[in-house]
Amino acid sequence: MPGSFDRKLISGSLLCLLLMAITPGVFAQNPIIRNQYSADPAARVFGNRIYIYPSHDILASEGHGRIGWFCMEDYHVFSSVNLTEWTDHGSIVSQTAVPWAKPDGYSMWAPDCIERNGKYYFYFPTMPADTITYGRGFRVGVAIADKPTGPFVPQAQPIKDVHGVDPNVFIDRDGQAYLYWSAGNIYGAKLQPDMLQLEGAVQTLGELPSKGLKEGPFLFERKGKYYLTYPHVEKKIERLEYAMSDHPLGPFKFTGVIMDESPTGCWTNHQSIVEFNNQWYLFYHHNDYSPRFDKARSVRADSLFFSPDGTIQKVIPSLRGVGINKAADTLQVDRYSQLGDGTTIQFIDTLNRFTGWQADFMHKGAWLQYNTVDFGEKRYKRIVINVMAAQKGRIEIHSGSATGPLLAAVQVPAGKNWKVLNSPIIQQAKGLQNLVLVSGTDAPLAVDWIRFE
Repeated sequence: MPGSFDRKLISGSLLCLLLMAITPGVFAQNPIIRNQYSADPAARVFGNRIYIYPSHDILASEGHGRIGWFCMEDYHVFSSVNLTEWTDHGSIVSQTAVPWAKPDGYSMWAPDCIERNGKYYFYFPTMPADTITYGRGFRVGVAIADKPTGPFVPQAQPIKDVHGVDPNVFIDRDGQAYLYWSAGNIYGAKLQPDMLQLEGAVQTLGELPSKGLKEGPFLFERKGKYYLTYPHVEKKIERLEYAMSDHPLGPFKFTGVIMDESPTGCWTNHQSIVEFNNQWYLFYHHNDYSPRFDKARSVRADSLFFSPDGTIQKVIPSLRGVGINKAADTLQVDRYSQLGDGTTIQFIDTLNRFTGWQADFMHKGAWLQYNTVDFGEKRYKRIVINVMAAQKGRIEIHSGSATGPLLAAVQVPAGKNWKVLNSPIIQQAKGLQNLVLVSGTDAPLAVDWIRFE
């Protein structure tokens, strides 16, 4: 079983240094943000890049947030041109930089961002410092920038008459902007052209399921139909649902489920849906790096498809995620597409989970499949692999299936430490391939990553 390996022989810090030395970027296996906790992703396409504005979970400590609860003090923004390599542009708004916010509130919850007339408007909820002026509970503020990565300048006051969390902003084809937010139910209102004030009355979007918490609205338009998506606690934890309408403020008709409840019990989920390069994607979160504490979450992405009648096909969450990895990338094969009998996944270092996972092959024939690797027309000379085996072992890399063409076979010497090994390519692969790793011996072994050179 997995416990037969000595997991703590390499320190998390040493492994981090190794990965930094060999990994050119952060690749798009799930979770896509792999250097910090992240949640509530608002995905936006500006120009030829896709941007993610998530909340930033941190672990509360004495005097810093409420221990055992959600704890967020700032926001980061991430971007990509290919959904494969993501750049962290750093912190853009913090609780100590917002004039009206409680500077030690640790309540910078789910945000959103949108562009209008060359300006970028970042909407965020947090607790006010002055409860006499602004009342108790969350308010929604705005920060403005000239670029999608900032610097963002928070406005002096929150938006009047908006009490709640999870702001979402939408600009219709006619130029009218709308703001949505939640406070048990979901609310919506028109925005004035300055994007800083409401225009008209606040509406409760009451056509949604009446029982259970509803939050996290995200609205988008497709082919003249408006899709209001939101997390809803129908039973005990949140699932992602949607309703459709002919107007941004409804009336909406409940239509279906986008993603079922987490099978591992993560209580929250939060979504955004965008089209990028002619494909729709669902961004959401799960507690990948913190399986026993669901207040420390991580952003994921998977492809989303529509049926001919315009309804959304249910998304099954994956570890492989989206994007096409090149064969020369460092492929984290533990983010598998399919897992065969005798193969398990666990953290490399439970004391530093951001070092990632490893795949344990427990006996001969144990296998793992990792899809959509682009070999192009290049001729690769060798495969490089980070592997560990207590006894001598052998790991084979096939294309297509476990019995498909053998691309390479690596003989693994016995040892108690990770080893970066290389082996010559036996047979060339071209174009897009699904890779299958197969154990060739009964001796258990562990694989961290592979790369073709």
